[in-house]
Formats: sequence, C-alpha cells, structure tokens
Amino acid sequence: MSSLETNSISKYSGNNVSLGDPLNLKSYDTTGRDALTSVSGDVIYNTTDSKVQVYTGSAWSDLGAAVAITVDFVIVGGGGGGGKYDGGGGGAGGYRSSYNSESSGGGGSSENSLSLSPNTNYTVNIGGGGAGATSGVGSSGSNTTFANLIAYGGGRGARVGGGSDGNAQIGGSGGGGDNDTTYQVGKEGIPLQGYAGGNGNNDGGGGGGAGGPGSSALDGDGGPGVASTITGTSVTRAGGGGGGGETDPGEGGSGGGGNGSTGAGSNGTANTGGGGGGANDNNDGGTGGSGVVILRYPNSYTIALTGGATSSAGEQTDGSDKYIQIETSGTVSWS
Repeated sequence: MSSLETNSISKYSGNNVSLGDPLNLKSYDTTGRDALTSVSGDVIYNTTDSKVQVYTGSAWSDLGAAVAITVDFVIVGGGGGGGKYDGGGGGAGGYRSSYNSESSGGGGSSENSLSLSPNTNYTVNIGGGGAGATSGVGSSGSNTTFANLIAYGGGRGARVGGGSDGNAQIGGSGGGGDNDTTYQVGKEGIPLQGYAGGNGNNDGGGGGGAGGPGSSALDGDGGPGVASTITGTSVTRAGGGGGGGETDPGEGGSGGGGNGSTGAGSNGTANTGGGGGGANDNNDGGTGGSGVVILRYPNSYTIALTGGATSSAGEQTDGSDKYIQIETSGTVSWS
C-alpha cells in the first residue's frame, strides 16, 4: 500500500524488528482512506480523526480501541410476600429483557443490549423474596441489580388486621388486595417492569405478574409471567402469587407464582421472582421467590464469577453464544 524508507532495519529473535528511525505511516483523511482499495491488515494514519487505523476486511477500526462485549440480559427482582386472612397474593419482581426483541415486563419493549468491557468487574445483586405475612405484615421483594440496571422487587400482598401497614404495596409488580374493604385495593406495578395486583373480592386478589395483572375475581389468580428464550429454550418467569381464600383460593401465575390457599400460602419459586401466595385465616402467607440475572454473550468470551456469585448450571454454550444464570450476589467479569 505504501513504501517504507528507513536508515536501517535489524531483525532480532522471533518476530522482533528494530527500526533505525521512527516509522511514519502513510497519512490519509477519511475521504482519501475510503477511496483506497484495501485488504485486511492495512494500517494508516487518519488525519481527520488523528488516529492510527487498521482495516479489518470489512471496515476501518481505531488501532488500540477498547473492545466492547455485547451482553444481553433478563433481570428479575425478588417476588413480594403473600398476605393472610384472605390475604392478597404477592406481586412478581420487576422484569427487564434485552434478548431477541422479547418483551420486558408491564408491556415494555425489549431493551438495548449492554456494551461491557472485558477484564472489568461488574456487580450483581440478586433480590431476595419478600417474607409472607405471619404474626405481622409481610414484606415486598428486594431489588435485583446488574451494571446500571435495576429490576424492582414485587409488592407484598395485603393482610387484614395490619393497621395502615396491612395494605398491599407497589412494586416491580403490585401486590394483591385483601377481601376486607379497608385493604381491598391492589397496588400498581413499576412502569415497563410489571402489572398491578388485583383487588380483593371476598377472597384475596391475585398479585400482579410481569406479563399481566392479578385477578380481582373471586378466585384471585396471580398475573402471568413473561417467557424468554435467552437460555435456548422458552422459560416463563415473574408470575404473581394467588390470593388466599376460604373456598376457592387463587392459583399462582405462570412463571413461579405461589398458589393461594385455604391454609398457608405457597412460596414463589426461587430465581423466578414469583410472588408468594396469600393465606386464609390465621395462616402464614407464602414467601416470594428470589430474583435472577441471566446473561448471554459471544462464545469467544469466558465469564468468571467471584465475590459470592454462583450459578448452579454454570456457563453454557448455545450456538455462537454463551449464557449463564446467576443466582447469588457477587461480581462477574469476562476474558
């Protein structure tokens, strides 16, 4: 492409070459560069950008530029706990997704992939499921975070007799209301993460799910979750908990929501962000399921989990990508 003029060139062992004078690359502005008939490996100095650039065979790239890894994700917050005394179902954890144009929770669109740097630590915090109501009120789920993303914990279901604290709570998906008029109203979900919980109606209302609201009908079913193929097969996560009741308690929403009960409510499924089921009478509400972080990235990279982060299945390969489901908090990096 250009001739090299130098006083002397000395070759040492291996591929080491010593030049007697500085190497001056042929310079072009961007217009002149683009007019070249280039082959992979050509190197120039771009006077427009003031950068050394190399032709990759399809495009010019800055030499020494930082490499970015494209990482897709599904991130789910911890599910909310279920209530008692015809208690409302717990809301599912907030749900966010960037993979394959699949929906996020609450009717949200697929988000943008992350561009992350290799050999850099990124913190993962897995949200815990909220406690079901026992002698007091239950609790909402905890937030799940990764890089700059937050998936909010699901709202707890309502509990009769808890005073002003007995009401359902707003969350990633909202908690379901109780049958008592004081605590009847289900609560909202976080926009673009989850839906509202259902109102109580003789039995407890269903907790909101990432894919739909909790039911306000007599049976108070939990709202459905959202399906993703980020792991190579379709899996549904973030279903709301069913409402508790005396005769016909609600079923948990698809995606890990715990069933409501005439006794104690069922727990949400771990690492799905499912809401806990509501309980009847003086029985305990179900605990919400813990959240999860699932990452997918090119298979030319390998992930390392440190600082307590774990994955029961480990890193898996699917076609030209790898993926991993992270189930406990810690840090991750790629090499």
